[in-house]
Amino acid sequence: MIMMRMMLSAAVLAGAVSVNAAGDDDFEVFAKLPQGPGNVTVTPAGDVIVSLHQFYETEARVVKVSRDGEMTPYPNEAWAVGGAVDDRLTLDSVLGIQSDTMGIVWMLDNGMRSGIAPKLVGWDSRRDRLARVVHLPPPITPKEGAFVNDLAVDTTHNTIYIADPANGPDAALIVVDLSTGYARRVLEGHRSVVPEDEDLIIDGSAVEILLDDGEVIRPRVGVNPIALDAQNQWLYYGPMHGRTMYRIRAADLRDTSLSPEELEDRVERYADKPLCDGISIDRSGNIYISDLANNAIGMIDTDREYRILHQDETRISWPDAFAFGPDGWMYMVSNQLHRSKRLNAGEAAVEPPFYINRFRPHSAGTVGR
Repeated sequence: MIMMRMMLSAAVLAGAVSVNAAGDDDFEVFAKLPQGPGNVTVTPAGDVIVSLHQFYETEARVVKVSRDGEMTPYPNEAWAVGGAVDDRLTLDSVLGIQSDTMGIVWMLDNGMRSGIAPKLVGWDSRRDRLARVVHLPPPITPKEGAFVNDLAVDTTHNTIYIADPANGPDAALIVVDLSTGYARRVLEGHRSVVPEDEDLIIDGSAVEILLDDGEVIRPRVGVNPIALDAQNQWLYYGPMHGRTMYRIRAADLRDTSLSPEELEDRVERYADKPLCDGISIDRSGNIYISDLANNAIGMIDTDREYRILHQDETRISWPDAFAFGPDGWMYMVSNQLHRSKRLNAGEAAVEPPFYINRFRPHSAGTVGR
């Protein structure tokens, strides 16, 4: 069965874990994977849950990863592998994933494998049962080009914020009120969510996409990194292809009385940033950043200055997402997306294994984020 195949293949690649990376005792390999991860979260109980990136066309959508690299379909094989008649009872294409403080693992299903409407699936990891499904059909997500990618969960205000880079010009944030299930698309086309005109260069080569007609293009991706501060007061975000980190008060995003123009006026420019995929924030306000071009993990400190913390061409090759664990470590995944067939002009050049790493953050953070 799929679970046994994944366990055996992972064991082959597990090798020596707990190896120092980047020449730093505060950075180590947690596990080596045979398949490319997407995002990562850690539950309050310490379970490491990883989405598998749809660009690699993996059979399972989400897995739980053990210390030795063993992967188990999550939350179970029926959900993780898909194929159910009712799409409400299966996962199609998950990237964004985040456990909240109550142990609900929120999985953001973009639906792009099967062309179905995106949805949020909340799985209660403590009781091992489905907690919630919130569908995100048009017009909350565009009929063409919706790519709901990452999310930030606020249990204090029962709200989830979603980044949808869409086609670029129509990038937007989505605000989901979990109390009612009501979702709104906001800031669509605003400067803070649309991409800038800049190539992403990694290891000396530009990221390129081969279109069906044979044309090769260099993508421009809108809002992708997104994170709440520890107090759930500010939402930080920005376009992946962009040099600016923005923020807005979460209360303003929840305020349905504000007009689109009034909401736009509440957006603040926070700091410079590199082209990046994922971010997370500790309790002191330091923002951790996946620095794609430099094979690095960086940080914007409370003085709003950016610097690189860890750098490694092998273990930090396309760093994607972060998550604080209850053990005090910050977990992150590296997935070599720039070497995937999808982003390497149609030529697959990936070199497994893929890595789940962890490092010591400068300050503690909210578990799961």
